[in-house]
Amino acid sequence: MTSHFFNHSLVNLHYYRFGNGPKTMLCFHGYGMHGKQFSILKEKLGSEYTFYGFDLFFHKETSLHDQSIQQVKRGISKIEFCELINSFCTHEGIDRFCVIGYSLGSHYATVLAEKEAKRIDQLFILAPSFLKILPILQLFSKNGVANLTFRKLFLSKKGIHIALSVCKKLGVIDLKSHGILSKEMATEELRFAFYANVTFLRHLQVKQIDLITSLNKHNVKCFFLFGQRDKMYPQHLADKMISKLNFASKITLDEDHDMVNKNLPAKIYELMYDN
Repeated sequence: MTSHFFNHSLVNLHYYRFGNGPKTMLCFHGYGMHGKQFSILKEKLGSEYTFYGFDLFFHKETSLHDQSIQQVKRGISKIEFCELINSFCTHEGIDRFCVIGYSLGSHYATVLAEKEAKRIDQLFILAPSFLKILPILQLFSKNGVANLTFRKLFLSKKGIHIALSVCKKLGVIDLKSHGILSKEMATEELRFAFYANVTFLRHLQVKQIDLITSLNKHNVKCFFLFGQRDKMYPQHLADKMISKLNFASKITLDEDHDMVNKNLPAKIYELMYDN
C-alpha cells in the first residue's frame, strides 16, 4: 500500500493505492474512517484490481485549501465533486472503474454514479445512508438559522452530549451507535469535522430517478449490501429503488452496521464473479 496526494484547486486529496490488478476500484469509506478501510479487499482481489481509497473531506489527511466556516457553508456541488474525481482519474490514467461506498461513502459513490455511470462497470453500496437522510440533518444543513444553532451546539462538548442523549432516547440511534458517535465527537477537531461533513456535503444528494435512469442506460451492475442487525439502515430501504433497476441485487449479511470486516472480501468476490 502506498500513500499519495492529488493537489486540486479545491482540495489536497489524500488517497491510498493498493493492489496491482488491471481493473480499477474507487473506494469511499464510512464516517470517522479513512482511505485504508477497504484495504481488506487487497489479499483476495489485489491481483485483479488496483484500489484507490480516498480520505474523504474532513477526514484524516485530506484538507480543503480553505477550511473556513464560510467555505464549509458554501459546500460542494455534485458537478464540482465529479469534476474532482474526473481530474483525479485523468491524473492516474484511469478510464473505466468500479465503485464501492460504505455508509457516508454511499453519498459520494451514488453522486458519481448519477453523473458518470458511463464509466462504471459495477457499483457496490454498503449500508446505503443516501437512502435515509434524517430530516433534522436536512434542516441543520440547509436552513441558515438552524445551521448556526447546529454549529453552536455541536462544537460544544456539553451540547453534543445532550444531543446524542436525546437522539438515543428518541430511538434515532441505538446504544451501540451512541457509543461510537460519542467517541467520534470527543474532541473539538472531531466535532468540527461532523459539523463540516453535514454542512459541506448538503448538495451531494442524488435524485433517485436520475440515478436509476443513468444506471439503467449504461447497464451498471449494482449491489446493495445491508447488515441484518443494522437498525440505522434496514434492508427494506432499497426495495423500491431495486425494483426499478435493470441490474441490481440486494444482499443481507450476518452483520450489524459495522460490516467492513474480514468477512467482506469473500462476499465481494462472490458478487463480482457469480453475477
